[in-house]
Amino acid sequence: MFSFTVPLGKLVRAVSRLRGGGSALPGLVVEKIDPGFMQRTLSSLPHGVAVVSGTNGKTTTTKMVVELLESQGLKVFTNRTGSNFTRGVAAALLGEVDWRGRLDADVAVLELDEAHAVHFVNKVPPRYCLLLNVLRDQLDRFGEIDATALLLQRIAERTTGTVVLNREDPRVARIAAAVSGPEVLYFGLDQSLRSTFPNDDDMRAAAPGTSPLGDVPASPEADVVLRRVGADDADFEFDGTRVATRMKLRGVYNIFNAAAALVLARSITGASGRPGDAAKLVKALSEVAPAFGRGESLTVDGQPLELVLVKNPSGFRLGLKSFPAKGYASMIAINDNYADGRDMSWLWDVEFDSLREDGVEVLTGVRAYDMALRLQYDEVRFGSVNTDIPAALAEFIRGSAGKPKRVFCTYTAMLAIRRELSKITTVEVVS
Repeated sequence: MFSFTVPLGKLVRAVSRLRGGGSALPGLVVEKIDPGFMQRTLSSLPHGVAVVSGTNGKTTTTKMVVELLESQGLKVFTNRTGSNFTRGVAAALLGEVDWRGRLDADVAVLELDEAHAVHFVNKVPPRYCLLLNVLRDQLDRFGEIDATALLLQRIAERTTGTVVLNREDPRVARIAAAVSGPEVLYFGLDQSLRSTFPNDDDMRAAAPGTSPLGDVPASPEADVVLRRVGADDADFEFDGTRVATRMKLRGVYNIFNAAAALVLARSITGASGRPGDAAKLVKALSEVAPAFGRGESLTVDGQPLELVLVKNPSGFRLGLKSFPAKGYASMIAINDNYADGRDMSWLWDVEFDSLREDGVEVLTGVRAYDMALRLQYDEVRFGSVNTDIPAALAEFIRGSAGKPKRVFCTYTAMLAIRRELSKITTVEVVS
C-alpha cells in the first residue's frame, strides 16, 4: 500500500494545484486510502515531532520555532501552508517526501488546530508539544472554554518528551498536574507585563484580581521570560541572563510567543545533542518576519498596508493595543465562515475606544453591518459599509491614497484581501 500511496498522493496534489484547489485535498485523499501514512513517515525522524497548539498564535509561533531550529543546523519539516488539520499535515508531507516516501528532515514542527491535534497525537504521539493559550474562540466548534483546555490537556498527555506551557494562562498552567513522565517547561512574562495579556477570565472577572477559577497556584519558574517589549525590540531572560534584541515581528502577542518559541527550540536542540547556540538563536529570532496576515506589512501605492488577524476578544484587543490607529487609515473586515467561527458575539467583548479619534474608513465582510452596529455603541465614526470585500478594498485604497493603511480582519476575510492585493503588489497567495 505504501508504494502506491505516495505516487497517487503526489498525482492528486499536482492536479489540485493546476486546478487552483485547496492545499489540504491531497491529504484528505491519502488519509482515506492509507490511514497509517503520517505515522510511518514521521516515525522515521531522528528527533521526533513537535506539536504547537492553542487558541491564538499558532502560525507565527510555529514559524519562529522552525527558523530557530534551522539556525542551529537542523532540517525541519513543517506544514508551511498553515493548513492545521491532520489532512493539511498529510498534504504537506506529500510535497516533501521522495517517491519512496522518505522524508529528509531531522524533526517535524507542526501547527495543529486544537481539536485536530487530538486526532493527530492519537496516531502520532509527539516528542514535544507547545501549548500557547486558551481563549474563547469559535464557540460553535469548541463549545465552552474548558472544553478547549481539555483538548490541550489530551495533547500533553500523549507527549513523550517535553511539554511547554504558558505560565500566565491559568488553564494552560494547570495542565502540568495532568502530565506524568514528560518534562514540563514554561514560558512567562515579567510582572510588569502581565496586565497587558489578560486571560479570558480576567476580561470577565466580577472584580479586579478575581477569577472564576478561584486562587491560581504560585507561578512556577519559567525557562524563558519576556521582560520588556519596545516598538521594535524586546528583552528576554534565560539561563540567568537578560538579552536585548531587535524584532521584525510586531504585536505584543507575537513577542510573547517568541519566548514560547525559544523554550521549545532550546529543548529540541538540547535533546538532539546539539546544545543550542544562544547567540544564534537570538539572532535568528530577530530576523523572523511576520507570518502571512499576522501583522504582515505590504506596500501599496508606495505606502505600507498592514494586515492584522483578529478572531476573538483577546486577539482583537491586543491587536488594537499593538497597532495604534493614530496616523493610519483603518478598515475592518469581518466574516463568519466556518474557518472564522459562526458565532460573532465576541465582538461585543472588544473595546474599540482607540479607534474613536481617527475612525474607520471602510467596513466589509459578511458581518460588516454587525461591526457597524458595534462601533456605533462605542461612538466610533465609520465611513462606508460594503459586504463585498474586493469592492470595499478597492474603495479603501482609493480613499486613503497617500496614507499608511491597516486592515483588521478575520481569517477568511484576510485570505480574500490577500488574493486581491496579489493583483496589485507582491503577495504570496496561500490557498
